[in-house]
Amino acid sequence: MEFQVLKRSYLKRNIIIAVVIVLMLTAIILTFSRAKYRTTQSMPLIQGTINYTLADLNIVAMYLDGSEIDTLPDGNYELTEESYCTNEENVRDETITLSYDSATKGLSVSPMMKKGTKCYLYFEDGASGGDYILAGDNAPDGETTDWTGGTTYYYTGNPNNWVQFGGFYWRIIRINGDGSIRMIYQGTSANETGSETQIGTSAFNSSYNDNMYVGFKYTSGQVHGTGTNSVILNTLNTWYQQNLADKADYIDGNAGFCGDRRVSSGTGTGTTNTHYGAYIRLVRNNNPSLQCDSGDVYTTTDSSTGNKSLQYPIGLVTADEAALTGITYNNANTGSYLYTNSTYWTMTPSNCDSRSYVFSVISAGSLDYGWPNISTGVRPVINLRADVALSGSGTTTDPFKVVGAS
Repeated sequence: MEFQVLKRSYLKRNIIIAVVIVLMLTAIILTFSRAKYRTTQSMPLIQGTINYTLADLNIVAMYLDGSEIDTLPDGNYELTEESYCTNEENVRDETITLSYDSATKGLSVSPMMKKGTKCYLYFEDGASGGDYILAGDNAPDGETTDWTGGTTYYYTGNPNNWVQFGGFYWRIIRINGDGSIRMIYQGTSANETGSETQIGTSAFNSSYNDNMYVGFKYTSGQVHGTGTNSVILNTLNTWYQQNLADKADYIDGNAGFCGDRRVSSGTGTGTTNTHYGAYIRLVRNNNPSLQCDSGDVYTTTDSSTGNKSLQYPIGLVTADEAALTGITYNNANTGSYLYTNSTYWTMTPSNCDSRSYVFSVISAGSLDYGWPNISTGVRPVINLRADVALSGSGTTTDPFKVVGAS
């Protein structure tokens, strides 16, 4: 009898212990479950990502230009002021802020919302290309007209004009008069100086003993000839084909590149002493200009403007563009974003005195001119299309990016 009582006592104690353990495990599970639903998480929503408290957010409807849509829109779109959220009493909550990143299709909601909140999203076309940049905090600070006949907006100093495109970093030179975006290669990272800002070195041309060798393309005996590629153009073509050909849909071929061979004195042919227009503008007068003879505006073969002689839409910065940033002849300026502490070619002819000369930006931060057969740094320049969708603000940590292009 005593044994049976003892046995029942042990059994009762074990049952109590088991119940306590079950209760503890239940409490732990509930605690972690609640914590999970209290934590703001990033979860996929339709095609994009939205930050919200799990089980709290309800997108009732989305509209694009007045028409209802069921997926987040592709391209550069913005939320309008019509977008709003309602509380659990179905009353518009003015404390809730919505923001949308078209590059990632990310929708952010602030502050964290309560269960029962419903949101209505209205999208419209965002500013594209140059308009997007001009509308932001890091717009260019200078303006003039260029060979397109339109107003061009250019950067000076060392601004937040960074772009990440095609796996490389670039600096925007200017918004062209046709709205396209001209930018210069900066490297595989956000380097401001050094050889990393170049794709390598190259001679501009194979020789110096004829006026024709100042040409980005040239023909013997012709001032504006385009029959033969320069050495540096072949270098640029090879690099473009290997690195940017798959991004051609985003790159403009009409804007072109100015290799201004307008003659101020001399004939511009053979070994005749010649001064080209930029020599007078930049060496004697320090008066840069972005005008250009159409025969020296290098565009691609399918373009509607320029000389239509390029295989690929790639070129170099001009000496006039460098001068507009503050890099001028015999006047060092290390405060310009075009200063890299390295010497690199422009595509602007200077003069010929039986030997031909082409302008370059030299390592001291000024303009100079040298023989075209000297091996010097190469920094490609391209033009993004005026209608590309952009994101970002232009800083090194948040560079401008083309939506849809890596």
